[in-house]
Amino acid sequence: METAATTSALDTDAPAQMLQVFQQQRTTSQAWRRSTAEERIERLKKLQRWMEVNRNAIHEALYRDFGKPNPETDLTEIYPVQAEIKHAIKHLHDWMKPQKVKTPLQFMGTRSYIQYEPKGVSLIIAPWNYPFNLLLVPLVSCLAAGCTAMLKPSEETPHTSGLLERMVAETYQPHEVALFKGGKEVAQALLKLPFDHIFFTGSPQVGKIIMKAAAENLSSATLELGGKSPAIVDYTTNLKEAAERIAFGKWLNAGQTCIAPDYVLVHERVCEQLVQELRKAINGMYGGEGAQVKESNDYARIINKRHFERLKAALDEAADAGAVVETGGNFDAAQFFVAPTVVTDVPEESSLMQEEIFGPILPIRRYTDLSEAISYVNAKPKPLSLYLFTNRKEVETAVLQRTSAGGVCLNDTAIHYLQPNLPFGGVNWSGIGKAHGHWGFMDFSNQKPVMRQRSGLTSTGTFKPPYSPKIQKFINLMLKYL
Repeated sequence: METAATTSALDTDAPAQMLQVFQQQRTTSQAWRRSTAEERIERLKKLQRWMEVNRNAIHEALYRDFGKPNPETDLTEIYPVQAEIKHAIKHLHDWMKPQKVKTPLQFMGTRSYIQYEPKGVSLIIAPWNYPFNLLLVPLVSCLAAGCTAMLKPSEETPHTSGLLERMVAETYQPHEVALFKGGKEVAQALLKLPFDHIFFTGSPQVGKIIMKAAAENLSSATLELGGKSPAIVDYTTNLKEAAERIAFGKWLNAGQTCIAPDYVLVHERVCEQLVQELRKAINGMYGGEGAQVKESNDYARIINKRHFERLKAALDEAADAGAVVETGGNFDAAQFFVAPTVVTDVPEESSLMQEEIFGPILPIRRYTDLSEAISYVNAKPKPLSLYLFTNRKEVETAVLQRTSAGGVCLNDTAIHYLQPNLPFGGVNWSGIGKAHGHWGFMDFSNQKPVMRQRSGLTSTGTFKPPYSPKIQKFINLMLKYL
C-alpha cells in the first residue's frame, strides 16, 4: 500500500498559472451571476455522471491510499457526494428564488426581498482523511450557488488526488473549476489570491492560518475543523446498542474521522459492562480483536508512517502512566495497522486526553453524576460533535442546554452528517460556518437585501429636515410604538 506524499517545492511557474486561472474564473464568475437553475444543475449532473462511470477507479484510489474497503468508500466517500448532488438538484429552484420579507408599518409603501447571488471565485482546501468526500461536497454547494472553484486536495493521498485531478480535467474547463496538487507551498500560494470565499476542512491549528490569510483580502471563510468529540453514556441506555453504535462511529476509517467519538464518559455503575459490549462489537464487525482484526477486509489502515508513529507514541505514553488497555493495543508498522483499542484509567495530562486522537484508540472515563460529565466537556474547547446515549428525557435536556457543540446526535454517532436537512459545522474551536444542503448554498451565496421604494408620497419622507415640532411628535410616536 503506497502512501508517499507529494513534498516537492512549488514550481516557479505555479503562482503565475494560479493567477491566470484566478483571473479567468473571475470573468466567468461575473457571467455566472446571471446563471439559471438549469445551467447550475447541468454542472452538477456532469459531476454526478463522472462518478457513476468511474466508481471502480474511486474504489481503487482510496484503497491504494489507505486500504479503505470498497463498501466503506461507497458509504463515506461516494454516497455523501451523490446525495448532496441529488438534494441540490431537487431544491435548487426554490433556493434561488428571491425571498420576500414583511414590511413594517414605518416603511409602508416599500417592498423588500433577499436576492441570493454567488459570492464569486472560491477556494476549497480538503484534508486527507476523506479526500474525495470532503473536496466534492463543498464543490457541490459552490456550483449550486453559481460560484467557480479552485481546488486543493491533500498531498497525503496521492492516488485520490490524482484521480480528482483527472475528474476535474474531464468534467470542467479551468475557467470554471481548476485543481492544483501539491503540499503546503501550493496552499500558501493559493491563499495569497483575493478569493471571494474560502472553504477549508482540517485541523484548528491550520484553520487559524487560513483565517489570517483570508483576513488579508477580507475573504469570507468556512472552517470545518475538529476537536475532541465526546460520547456520554448514561446508565439507563441500552448498552449493547450504545456500544455497537459507538464502535461503528469510532472505528470507521480506522478512527480517522473528524466526528468520530474521541472519548467516552460513562456512568461508573455501567463502565465495565460497556467495555465488554465494546469488545463484542469489535468482534462482531471485524471477526476478532487485537491482531486478529488485521485479517479483516473491512478495516482500513492509518494513512502514513507519521500518523502511525504518533498514535503508537500516544498509547505508549498513556500505558506507561498507568492506563489500562482493555482490548487492542496491537500495531504493525509494515501495514500501518493499529487495532481497535479501548483504554481505561487514562491520565488526564496524557496526549490521549489533551489532543484529538484521530485514530482507532478510544479512552473511557467514568463519571459519578451528570454534572461531573457536563463540567468535563465544558472544560475543553467546543467539539464538532457531541453524542449522548440515554433513555431519560431530563438527561437529554440537561446536556443539550448546558453544553455547546457543532452538532449533537442522540443515541447514535456520526449519522447526523448525512442528514441533508441539517446544517453541518462546528462552533469556535471546532469550526466557523455551516455546510451541506441549503446551508452550503447559503455559505457560498451573498444574501443581498433589496428594498424598492414607491414614487410619490412615502412614509419615510416625512422625517426629513427641517425637524419641526410636528416631525418631532411623529418621531416620539415611532419610538414609543414601532
